[in-house]
Amino acid sequence: MKKILVTGSAAYDFLLSHEGSFADGIASQQLSSLSVAFLAQHMVRHHGGTGVNIAWNLNLLEEQPLLITTVGQDGGEYRTLLEERGLNVDYVEKLEDKMTATAIVATDSKERQITFFHPGADQQGSWPELQEGNEELACGIVSPRDTQLMVKAAEYCTKNGTQYYFDPGQQLLALSNDELSRLVRGSYGVIVNEYEWELLKDKIHCTEKNILTQAPLLIVTRGEHGVTFFDESGARNVAPCSAERVINPTGAGDAFRAGFLSGIRRGWKTVDCVRLGAALGSFAVEETGTLMDSIDREQLWLRAEHIYGEKLPELNS
Repeated sequence: MKKILVTGSAAYDFLLSHEGSFADGIASQQLSSLSVAFLAQHMVRHHGGTGVNIAWNLNLLEEQPLLITTVGQDGGEYRTLLEERGLNVDYVEKLEDKMTATAIVATDSKERQITFFHPGADQQGSWPELQEGNEELACGIVSPRDTQLMVKAAEYCTKNGTQYYFDPGQQLLALSNDELSRLVRGSYGVIVNEYEWELLKDKIHCTEKNILTQAPLLIVTRGEHGVTFFDESGARNVAPCSAERVINPTGAGDAFRAGFLSGIRRGWKTVDCVRLGAALGSFAVEETGTLMDSIDREQLWLRAEHIYGEKLPELNS
């Protein structure tokens, strides 16, 4: 089985829940003097980070992700956790003079989120000398971490002929316009949420139509409104895959990306890749952390069939 290259952050996540609306506490006419506090009625600490989240979910789908990330002096038990779950940690770099990245994610009752992220050790991470050749890699994803390492990841994939998908995420504001344009042009597809797409359009002055002259695929996730993807055939909307209950939406996007990549590795049609991603994301929101302990793959397939009226291809296809 070919591996999926995953580069992104490893972080400790502090998840806060506010039982009201952030919008009620922020007056747009007073943004220049913003000073606001929200009560978080609930808080939990979990392992997370975009790279780890994606690789973890790929592992649940019986894939073999090749995770490239960096942890700090407090990351020993993090590496152990990944190793115990069968994930390859050969390229999980550990820096003894830094702390592991930390994300503080606050969510309100309308599933709006405010995130603060400290890059920690990832800011000093390095790109490894990979032993795996291109023939061992099916595809890859460049997801949020230190921006220079995102650029190096894309350069590695381009040089070695590995198709990669670009997931700028929270680093959209940190990446320069030139870097964004280069990473888009070298990719096989761009994956963003609705808000990120608006930022990307403004920064590199693109539209849904002309971005396809740079990358073959654009995927925009829209939360409760589903997913829209654009390719040479035009735009296609995929309905949302509803969860039985929503505990916390953090990590749903990374689960979507894992499901999508798993389908790509198997050679599925784009719509089936998107449906698997949406279905996996629906299970992710039913838990408080971003790392699901397990997934019932039969129930995952049944939920997708129930929502979309068609069966996904078999897992071993």
